[in-house]
Amino acid sequence: MKENYISDDTFDTVNFTQIALAGGEYENCIFKNCNFENVNLSDFKFTDCEFIECNLSMTQLLGTAFREVSFKDCKMYGMSFCDCNKFGMSFTFDNCSLNNSIFYQSTIRKTVFKNSKLIEVDFSEADLTACIFSGCDLSGAVFERTNLEKADFRNSYNYTIEPSLNRFKKTKFSLSEIQGLLRQLDIEIDENS
Repeated sequence: MKENYISDDTFDTVNFTQIALAGGEYENCIFKNCNFENVNLSDFKFTDCEFIECNLSMTQLLGTAFREVSFKDCKMYGMSFCDCNKFGMSFTFDNCSLNNSIFYQSTIRKTVFKNSKLIEVDFSEADLTACIFSGCDLSGAVFERTNLEKADFRNSYNYTIEPSLNRFKKTKFSLSEIQGLLRQLDIEIDENS
């Protein structure tokens, strides 16, 4: 069966829960205000694509390839990025809600998460080397055996990271949120001293 190849196309306000997106490879395409909720995107390939104001919550991603893909203003609850095709996986997130999503054992070096909600996201055993978390809410996010070398958390908040369970080297934190590294110790920090 021949795989579809679609390039330089724009999909605007399409409800893919009612109209199936043709399987195959999408390059340099824009998806704007589209609904993918619970859609099976397994084995699709997206290269240099943009998703803007889309709902991708609970999409199935078994073998899905995201290469140089940007997500802006998207709702992305419960997505299992650990099921994606690992080869060349790269994306950015701007003002997205990724609550309850999973990046378990994913290698997503240099990924930018900007102004996004990452509530209860699982980053266990992921390689987050040089990732940037700028203006992100990391309430309940799980970091366990995670590589956080050169990651930047300076403008993010509500994180709790156990230093003994993760790898740090040149990781950046703001002084105002440093208690996120000490919370597990159950100590009191006097901010007025």
